[in-house]
Amino acid sequence: MAGSRELLLQLYEAAVAAAHPDVCLAGHWPDVPQGGRLIVLGAGKAAAAMAVAAERHYARAGVLDRVLGILTAPYGYAATLGDKAPSHLRIIEGRHPAPDAGSVAAATAALELAATATPPDLVLVLLSGGASSLWSAPAAGLNLDAKTALTRGLLKSGADIHEMNTVRRHLSRIKGGRLAQGAGGADGHSAAGARLLTLAISDVPGDDPATIGSGPTVADPTTLADARAVIAKHQPRMEKLGLPVPASIGRALADAANETAKPGDFAFARSEYRIVATPAQSLEKACDLAKRSGYEVMCLGDEVTGEAREVAMAHAALAIDAHKAGRCLAIISGGELEVTVRNRAGRGGRSQEYALALALAIKDTPGIAAIAADTDGIDGGDGRVTDPAGAVVSTETVAKGAARHLAAQKFLDDNDATTFFENLGDLVITGPTHTNVNDFRAILVDG
Repeated sequence: MAGSRELLLQLYEAAVAAAHPDVCLAGHWPDVPQGGRLIVLGAGKAAAAMAVAAERHYARAGVLDRVLGILTAPYGYAATLGDKAPSHLRIIEGRHPAPDAGSVAAATAALELAATATPPDLVLVLLSGGASSLWSAPAAGLNLDAKTALTRGLLKSGADIHEMNTVRRHLSRIKGGRLAQGAGGADGHSAAGARLLTLAISDVPGDDPATIGSGPTVADPTTLADARAVIAKHQPRMEKLGLPVPASIGRALADAANETAKPGDFAFARSEYRIVATPAQSLEKACDLAKRSGYEVMCLGDEVTGEAREVAMAHAALAIDAHKAGRCLAIISGGELEVTVRNRAGRGGRSQEYALALALAIKDTPGIAAIAADTDGIDGGDGRVTDPAGAVVSTETVAKGAARHLAAQKFLDDNDATTFFENLGDLVITGPTHTNVNDFRAILVDG
């Protein structure tokens, strides 16, 4: 599997590199407005690298003295920049995937700085996956503990990113277009606020601006009723896991004052939104490399969803059929899968769960190897910079485990894929990649 493993890692790296801020932001930087300032606000897993890229660009242009800003990244990300860390733009760190006091401080600081913008200024918002947790400004009457409990409960119960963000937007003072409303005093009743430009790296299927970072600078098509429906759907599973919905959440979602900004709001009259990198673009780079490496390519797209182990079974069937037909095939896909947690003590993430389920499904078919990893470098876990990105598997994976007295099915049943792959040395460990275009999966079939 040595050759396959090397190529699998190269495919992953190609997908990640295509969405790095140094690459995808080039050509999109706005000019600093004459007679005004450029106020840079950002949040997400790419925020630290975005800060570096912004500072470098405007320093070269000789206008850094009229640029100021605050960007928010997960804990530990800034330190991984080393001597590239920005000295002019400020980085605040917060917790992901569940927000903490740092996330609240960051959102508050962003709202306060946005409010200082005047009509001659331009507010540049740099968004990437993870911004929803890193910018947490609880709605009136709601505390962080309640929001954190809800976030954990929804994640553990298998809520997808669209459902998560539908709820988050209605429990926040910054999401659902509210940052745009607050830029320079644009309150939804006038267009007097500053101009605003958002540059976003998409991590969501369909690249919906209202879902990326929970849409702090765009109108929200969902309603309080939609948010209540998400809670109702997942509440039974949350209660079974011992993670009940706090009573204050219900009250907040019943309060009309927490409805989000809608299309036609004056806050968007001077606002522009550009997506600078997408999961589909990253998959295309990986597909190109696979073709150059001699494989026929089957791209399943960037919107693959579903229970991780069930999707793995479906993809394994495709690979086994290709092997039987003697095809040399690369099956490549993106999208965000779900994991129904059965053992809260288990360690893992959706990519590792997929990889382990896939390994079990291909164990009797030779010539198949695969990688499943999150493009942000962190799959599951507690969001630490030392958490694995995913795992590499092959036809031999289950047998390798058995030789070490590790029953792959037992580890899958226990949602403990990290421990299994850790023992085999098959984890993919990259540290933060400073971007995020969702999950990446590739299966190589040597017919």
